[in-house]
Amino acid sequence: MPPTHPGLPPQVQAAPRRADPASRGLALGLLAVVLFALTLPMTRLAVGDSAAPQLSPAFVTAGRAAAAGLLSVLWLLLVRAPWPARAQWPALAVSALGTVVGFPLGLALALRDVHAAHAAVVTGVLPLATAVAGALVWRQRPSAAFWACALAGCALVLLFAVLQGGGRLVAADGWLLLAVASAAVGYVGGARAAAAMPAEQVICWVLVGSLPLTLPAALAAWPAQAVGAAAWLGFGYVALFSMWLGFFAWYRALALGGVVRVSQVQLLQPFLALLFAVPLLGEPLEPLTLGFALAVVAVVLVGRRLAVDRV
Repeated sequence: MPPTHPGLPPQVQAAPRRADPASRGLALGLLAVVLFALTLPMTRLAVGDSAAPQLSPAFVTAGRAAAAGLLSVLWLLLVRAPWPARAQWPALAVSALGTVVGFPLGLALALRDVHAAHAAVVTGVLPLATAVAGALVWRQRPSAAFWACALAGCALVLLFAVLQGGGRLVAADGWLLLAVASAAVGYVGGARAAAAMPAEQVICWVLVGSLPLTLPAALAAWPAQAVGAAAWLGFGYVALFSMWLGFFAWYRALALGGVVRVSQVQLLQPFLALLFAVPLLGEPLEPLTLGFALAVVAVVLVGRRLAVDRV
């Protein structure tokens, strides 16, 4: 039973406390990050490696967006969503370029040549990239301590990448960094659109608007050779969760909690991806990984409590 307070009306006494928007944004951001963390191992399953290729990066990129776009058509019809206003289309277009084209293509190309574990740590700089893009677009002014936490978290994941890579980067890192930059810009564009329409409609309109490009590209890149069931399983996941449902939670989180702050939760994503890669891909989980994961969690917990002011 809820606690009672003498002297207060019953309707006031029984009123449940609702979490503030920032807390709800962080909770939804964490849910989205868990869904997105599976993107790396699932994409690796879908494309295979250079020794045993499966689905082509071009098909995975276009196909996952086309499949999610067709689902989006059904969703928008079901909820009778209105057409976006003319002023909203630029933000939707920016989101499409970053999240539909740039990020999945860069990721798929890189994962042909590097393990999911390597990609996980390199893409760990995404929260800082998103925070920078968000601060510039939304005219926010994070405190120096907040930036220190963000930089510390990114330094941790970069140090982890150097240690795991034997002190050098590989060519695929260029594709991964392109993916990071694309995703950061796309996230901010989606967050701008989510400020004026329901978050789930943002990703749906992004995907529907991309269908004239993604559907023909997916059909043109349809695999000519047989591929394994695991590859189709990976493709199905990135189409349904990575490209569609995960953004329902992510764009709502950015709209509720703010781009700069919520984006820092994504510092956890590379380490969750490493954990998921163990059962899915058989990649080893080393004690060093757990140590860095704990350090990043500590940085995120501190950073979420620091001020982010608007200019």
